Amino acid sequence: NDFFVCVYLALVLPYLQVNLNNVNNFSLYELKNKQLFLLEEAEGGFDQFTRSYNTFGVQRRPDNSLYFKEWAPAAEALFLTGDFNGWDKFSHRYTKKEFGKWELILPPKHDNSPAVDHNSKLKVVVHTKEGQRLYRISPWAKYVTKEEKAIIYDWVHWDPPQPYIHIHPRPKKPTSLRIYEAHVGIGSPEGKIASYNNFTTNVLPRIKDLGYNCIQLMAIMEHAYYASFGYQITSFFAASSRYGTPDELKQLIDVAHSMGILVLLDVVHSHASKNTEDGLNRFDGSDSCFFHSPPRGEHSLWDSRLFDYSSWEVLRFLLSNLRWWMEEYRFDGFRFDGITSMLYHHHGIGTGFTGDYSEYFGLQVDEDSLVYLMLANHVLHTLYPDCITVAEDVSGMPALCRKVEEGGLGFDYRLAMAVPDKWIQILKELKDEEWNIGNIVHTLTNRRYGEKCIAYAESHDQALVGDKSLAFWLMDKEMYTNMSSLIPMTAIIDRGMQLHKMIRLITHGLGGEGYLNFMGNEFGHPEWLDFPREGNNQSYHYARRQFNLVDMDHLRYGQLYAFDRDMNRTEDKYGWLAAPPAFVSAKHEEDKVIVFDRANVLFIFNFHPNKSFQDYRVAVEAPGKYKIKLDSDAVQYGGHGRLDHNTEFFTYPEPFNGRSNSIKVNTYGITFCDL
Repeated sequence: NDFFVCVYLALVLPYLQVNLNNVNNFSLYELKNKQLFLLEEAEGGFDQFTRSYNTFGVQRRPDNSLYFKEWAPAAEALFLTGDFNGWDKFSHRYTKKEFGKWELILPPKHDNSPAVDHNSKLKVVVHTKEGQRLYRISPWAKYVTKEEKAIIYDWVHWDPPQPYIHIHPRPKKPTSLRIYEAHVGIGSPEGKIASYNNFTTNVLPRIKDLGYNCIQLMAIMEHAYYASFGYQITSFFAASSRYGTPDELKQLIDVAHSMGILVLLDVVHSHASKNTEDGLNRFDGSDSCFFHSPPRGEHSLWDSRLFDYSSWEVLRFLLSNLRWWMEEYRFDGFRFDGITSMLYHHHGIGTGFTGDYSEYFGLQVDEDSLVYLMLANHVLHTLYPDCITVAEDVSGMPALCRKVEEGGLGFDYRLAMAVPDKWIQILKELKDEEWNIGNIVHTLTNRRYGEKCIAYAESHDQALVGDKSLAFWLMDKEMYTNMSSLIPMTAIIDRGMQLHKMIRLITHGLGGEGYLNFMGNEFGHPEWLDFPREGNNQSYHYARRQFNLVDMDHLRYGQLYAFDRDMNRTEDKYGWLAAPPAFVSAKHEEDKVIVFDRANVLFIFNFHPNKSFQDYRVAVEAPGKYKIKLDSDAVQYGGHGRLDHNTEFFTYPEPFNGRSNSIKVNTYGITFCDL
């Protein structure tokens, strides 16, 4: 009998798995629709529900009275204290309402001004059932600051008499997305925390000149620990005060819009800081106010708290948070951080994803998280049709970037996270002559058809201490001594310069439907990134970007900058990112040559460390005349100028390598040209 039971299970379970795969996303779609129906019944729809930032926290009413509202289901009592009442802990008590809500109304002063002045400090005093008295910042606080030598952030009432008003409309969603990933605090050569105003004045013009049409701002949501790179959020509705005021951030975005540049927010809804006095953790004294109780509510590697996405009030908080950044600051969309941690109960810890469908469908998948992400994308794309959402997922979850109505999660793009890892692996482990050309092409083209990817050659993580940027892997200490254009290039600088350009361009042309660059990497920033912390004596030396190097004409950093600029401008003209995937006609292992065409542009790469080829035959589809449009070997980009840009190339009507025509070109070792 045991034998037959085993055979039966072996036959039936694969069948069940296949069918579960087919219905999994459909059932999630039904759960999403059920949630929308409940929102309609209980809250009047998701439009009103996601505007809860207008009712929670503190609101000034037309008569200048102040209305305070919090959700603290485990609290015994709530009080408000602050500068306005001399920090009296008992004089202003909240009234308890249904479903764990608490309310307080402060009438205006005798002169009809609000009872709490703009820029004055506040605290919520939470009395627990166990007799504790806790001092908390409202989860809905819109501005928090920290005294210079203090550890804990303060809730500051932000209600300026003349708030900043946006002037410029949002730019239209581009067909080709070229993203400049940036961190405001390191956006200066000076060893300090740079400001929103510095970014507006000094960095935005560079981004515009470089040809990027979108900025992805990191570390904007307030985080108490600067060295967390913005990934341990303490106040979700507050723009980080370390860079300036909310109005200065609004001006930054407004000026970017005037330049035709979209601005995405790096949003962290995958986890939250464990801080209690200036974070969400244990806001009402319990371990499960916004989060799952431990152990489910704790991330063992990140040492942070994990949201309970099944909670009605958590959905209110997070969906309203997205709406707040879109409405108040006029962001154009979001890059959702840490999606892999949200998708699975195991959070991706100790899990290697092979692409097998059993990894994506089963009990290890967190349905509550998936439904939240579907809701988030449904809300954003319904209310803001041009909104852009990007998912950071290392697992390759199917349908992540398909529309919600198709049963997908609704993201517009996913980050092609395998690409930067591949380049670093190659530079770490292989000699130039050992490069596997077929494997490089496979990595750059291995993506799900119909799901758009953002390709990037190197990530911000690879610039952090403990790793190296591409430029550092290629040129290392010679970047400090041999980057002058007044002296002949050394062999290391020559190789590094040429490969830096080629790696970026082949990633740009072959790797996805969008492209991303982390600030400073475009010109081969010569140093790593390290935020001030105890381990480096709180130094800001490496928490900065040395844009001054680009402005020195005698240094070769400007040559890399110029190539990055012209690469983006060439894409802007021909639009290969918005075109269908490339046709790769050659990936020659011995010659180290890669040839592909996309958007009527022919790309030819010679990665051979020392071989050049004369009259090299390459395939092309469209017949006619071709001319060089971008050449990494051009002198202005730090090349050797070996190609004659006046040469015209005419096709031969001879099928070759799967294309209808061919041409003959000259290629040189470690060089690129596109025709």
